[in-house]
Amino acid sequence: MSFDSASNWTLRPLGECIDLIIDHRGKTPRKLGSDWVDSGVPTISAKNVSGGKLVAKESIRFVSHDIYKKWMKEDVRKGDCLLVSEGATLGECLYWDEDYPVVLGQRIFCIRANPEILNPRYLYAYMTSEAFQQEIRSRATGSSVPGLRQTEVLKLMVLAPPLDEQAIIGDTLFSVNEKIKSNTKTNQTLEQIAQAIFKSWFVDFEPAKAKIAALEAGGSEEGALFAAMQAISDKGEEELTRLHAEQPEQYAELRATAELFPSAMQDSELGEIPDGWTVGTLADVANLNQQSWTKRTIPSEIRYVDLANTKNGVIESTTTYLSDDTPSRARRILSNGDTIVGTVRPGNRSFAFIKRPQKTLTGSTGFAVLSPKQAELAEFVYITATSDATINHLAHLADGGAYPAVRPEVVINLPCIVPNERLIAYFHKTVRSFFDQAAVHKLESSTLSVLRDMLLPKLLSGELSVLATDDQLAGPANV
Repeated sequence: MSFDSASNWTLRPLGECIDLIIDHRGKTPRKLGSDWVDSGVPTISAKNVSGGKLVAKESIRFVSHDIYKKWMKEDVRKGDCLLVSEGATLGECLYWDEDYPVVLGQRIFCIRANPEILNPRYLYAYMTSEAFQQEIRSRATGSSVPGLRQTEVLKLMVLAPPLDEQAIIGDTLFSVNEKIKSNTKTNQTLEQIAQAIFKSWFVDFEPAKAKIAALEAGGSEEGALFAAMQAISDKGEEELTRLHAEQPEQYAELRATAELFPSAMQDSELGEIPDGWTVGTLADVANLNQQSWTKRTIPSEIRYVDLANTKNGVIESTTTYLSDDTPSRARRILSNGDTIVGTVRPGNRSFAFIKRPQKTLTGSTGFAVLSPKQAELAEFVYITATSDATINHLAHLADGGAYPAVRPEVVINLPCIVPNERLIAYFHKTVRSFFDQAAVHKLESSTLSVLRDMLLPKLLSGELSVLATDDQLAGPANV
């Protein structure tokens, strides 16, 4: 398929190109007499839409199906575009690609394209363009809280190529975004596996308790060791026997790991822990804010990580600054194996594990940077410092009213259970591959994001033909 230049593209008001707009600005389902319920139909508001994704999911509230039917005269459908209508996130967009029902809260529009004029995926792509976003800002009113009325939304101009070109542009963006989303989900799964192993070994003490249970049942030391091997590998007796016969080296490594777990418990200030382990703090396994730039040492260009673009283990984006333009908070040098934990509003879960970082990666002073004292401690430090229990504890400790925060020293002095070094080394060996795979996925997603953000503005303006760039964008998404 080939296309001519953009001479056959038309510029049309959005109102001429859509079938529906849902507008609940200034309204909330509670005005219908509803109370929020523990489960039901989720209510999406402006704070849940950012960067093309559904975010702050923990803040989403629910209404009953009866209230949903009263409130939503029209359902949000797959292929609709959500647009934030006011506030700090004015103009943020989300392509709705889900099948479950949702309630639209205040400060958010739902826009449904007329498929005979606009491809829904293309409409979403165009809504994210700088031209469209700039017009949103120019039409917004309100000095303290800028907002966009429905009448102004309908006047927003959309550059519409022929539908076949729209389809390629929209599908290209969609495929790249889907690949990035897939990488993120895979990484979440990999981290969950590592967290599950950590919890089994260092929180629930399952291998140690398996040994104790076997001995209390009258078993031998060898039987207790075998029970620990079962707990570690989640394999039954027949599976372990087969492993011994078919993969003796892997069996020997599993046995060596099981030998490192004690077969007795001891009392501690944190309750019962395996015999020989100690209760210490993160300071026993990590150093705090070990490296920082000064005015004299800061390089000519840095890549800056802020709390706002770090969430639940993911650094969503970085900002490049020349040394003369860097924010005053851009000081923490981030190195391979570091853990960063946001100290301002710690309940927002602004934390991440630094793996294979870009050169001159620099964190905000709003992070506590935990550098493992040995390379083998890196994953242990990260999971200890960012567990749900730890983050919830930090959120509880945070003070300061409108600006709740904890000092970095509070983070490094958090209590933690410290096993023997050989066991931590085995843990590192066990989970390292998960974090290595995640780093590869993150690099791929970063490359795709840069390519998408570089080429799509030119596609959406007609500066580049679809044919010339289709392979460049679609190719990496199929890696």
